[in-house]
Amino acid sequence: MTPEADHRGRPGPSTGDAGAPQVTVDGVAVTARTGQTVAGLLVSAGRTSWRSTRGGGRPRGLFCGIGVCFDCLVEVNGVPDVRACQRLVADGDDIRTAPRPRPAAPGGPAGDGTRTGEA
Repeated sequence: MTPEADHRGRPGPSTGDAGAPQVTVDGVAVTARTGQTVAGLLVSAGRTSWRSTRGGGRPRGLFCGIGVCFDCLVEVNGVPDVRACQRLVADGDDIRTAPRPRPAAPGGPAGDGTRTGEA
């Protein structure tokens, strides 16, 4: 069994791959492993949380790991609300762990989107 195989001998993510994906995470260049998820990349870099709840600001990161809970949401290449546990890293990805501020809704504060303004 080689280091690039799992405990059953099946091929796993490559560790010395010359074609390993080069990505940015919050503007910092990072080399990922081929076949790695965004969550795997973040966890392997020591990140246990990368967003917070809207209501209480509680930290969130990888929880279920199977795409059910939505705690691991990130932005990838400008697309918001991507489940990091489901998205495989691709070369050139721009990964953002904190959501960008949403534009103000008419008559409401920035990012709220619930108020429509008064006549």
